[in-house]
This record gives sequence, structure tokens and C-alpha cells, in this order.
Amino acid sequence: MKSMNFHQKNIFRNISLAIFTVATFASCSTMSSSKTKVGASQVNITNTKWTLADNVKGKKPTLVIESGKLSGNGGCNNYFADLMLDATVGNFSTKNIGSTRKACDNMSEETNYFSMLGAATKYVVVGNTLELYKDNLLLLKFTKL
Repeated sequence: MKSMNFHQKNIFRNISLAIFTVATFASCSTMSSSKTKVGASQVNITNTKWTLADNVKGKKPTLVIESGKLSGNGGCNNYFADLMLDATVGNFSTKNIGSTRKACDNMSEETNYFSMLGAATKYVVVGNTLELYKDNLLLLKFTKL
């Protein structure tokens, strides 16, 4: 096999760089597909039910969204909260989160779940998936029931 001359090496390097650049931009655009929808108009999620998409120990947390109210199970305790939704810009905010007070094995996971639920400011719906964000940071991901 003949070795490449200087001109051929430059062409090979430029083609390699172009392929790398295209691959990088393609992967970035697919990774941030939901992020680009944060703050945009969303479907109305009133009267829907969801389950946490992540694997957790024990019972998976659920989310039931009704007009002005939120409820469900945090993995151990039932919870409830006031909910403010604005589908025109995808705003999501809770206040007055309360729950029953049973002691369970996965209390730290439930406490984290309630904390993230209370911190959410935006939501994005993609197919049967609901994502809750604090600004552009993904906090929780749910699957529709």
C-alpha cells in the first residue's frame, strides 16, 4: 500500500473533521429535543395520571393532576398539593404539599421526590412522557397511565 502524500493527508484530515463535527451536532440536537420545548406551549395535562419513569426501590411514585390540584403516592405516603398550570408557556408550580406520615424503608427517596416536585417550574409533554423541569434542568420524568 502506498503512503499518502501531504495533499491526500490534508483531505483525509478535513473529511474526518467534517464527519466528527456533523456527528457532534447531530447528537447534541437529539439530546436536547425536550429542552428546546421548555417554556413553549404544551398540551393541557389537567385530568391525567402518571407514574415515575425512573427505577426506584419499592412502589413507584404516582402523579394525579386535576384542576388546580395534585395528588398521588410518593412511594410510601399519599400526598396532595395545590397546582398552578399554564399550558400556553408550560408553567408548572405547586404549593402547600402535604402527605400522610407513614414510616417506610424508602423515606429518603420519597423526601427527594417531594422536594423535586415542589421545585418544578416548567413541564414538557413528549408523547406519553411528562417531564418536569426547574428552569432548564430536568427533575422528574413520568409515563402516562
